[in-house]
Amino acid sequence: MNCKASTIAAILMASAAASAVQAQSDAPFTIMETGESFYRLSDAVDAVGGNNATIVMASGAYGDCAVQKAGRITYKAEIPGRTVLDGGICEGKASLVLRGKAATIDGIIFQNQQVADGNGAGIRIERGDLYIYNAMFRNAEQGILSADDRSAEIVIDRSTFQRLGRCDRGLSCAHSIYIGDFGSLKVTNSRFEKGSGGHYVKSRSPRATITNNSFDDTQGRTTNYMIDLPAGATGVISGNVFVQGQNKENWSAFVAVAAEGKNNSSAGLNIHSNSASLAKGVKRNTWFVADWSGDQLRIANNSLGQGLTRYQRR
Repeated sequence: MNCKASTIAAILMASAAASAVQAQSDAPFTIMETGESFYRLSDAVDAVGGNNATIVMASGAYGDCAVQKAGRITYKAEIPGRTVLDGGICEGKASLVLRGKAATIDGIIFQNQQVADGNGAGIRIERGDLYIYNAMFRNAEQGILSADDRSAEIVIDRSTFQRLGRCDRGLSCAHSIYIGDFGSLKVTNSRFEKGSGGHYVKSRSPRATITNNSFDDTQGRTTNYMIDLPAGATGVISGNVFVQGQNKENWSAFVAVAAEGKNNSSAGLNIHSNSASLAKGVKRNTWFVADWSGDQLRIANNSLGQGLTRYQRR
């Protein structure tokens, strides 16, 4: 090959390499620790495997889904609030199906999850710890749905749950959040609004911390309890603002304890310093706390609006 031909070949090779690098950099899912980028979220998750890593997700709406089977993965929006997982479903369950050691969600929007059994969720957590920050779940059958893992914890902070839940088609209800028998649930500084059926927070965890949240049911449709601890629980419910709307399937209580059986002790469950009221124009008599546990709860210093009675033992 003469000198001129060699030069042309080198230029072509360099151009091809640059194009390949550009193509990789345009892929939306990047493993922070290695710099590898992928066009499919599931490929990025599989590449992490059993390791610890952060997947940075570029701004945009994606119909992707992924199943995490191992490792500790952080799913992080490059710009909070500008990454959307839109309707993608894996295993007929959720956009993210999690059964690794741990997962962290930071700044991501989940929306439009629907499946045949009525339990389509943004996140299905089956095993391992789950930490959620600055996220939004909207317009789906459920925001978060869990299996059981007594060895793990779920923490939700500074997040929004909007237009979630359903009670139709002859199927069991879905909820904004439905946590099974996990070791503990903590929900703080978050907003629940415009529910479309079921409960806003339903948890079978034996320990619950639900503090400094807003439950705005004024535009809810066929909703039920704001907080349902159906198996009982210890912990604290405090600093929350509750407003119950008109369109309820069940308006008999704001907070329900052990309504489906006493699997967990509720002794000392501390419900204090909350504000609860009926939406403007709603006229009914109801209870702030309905309790089936028979345990001694601590209920004090709550501000209750007209029509609300502090406590009813069932």
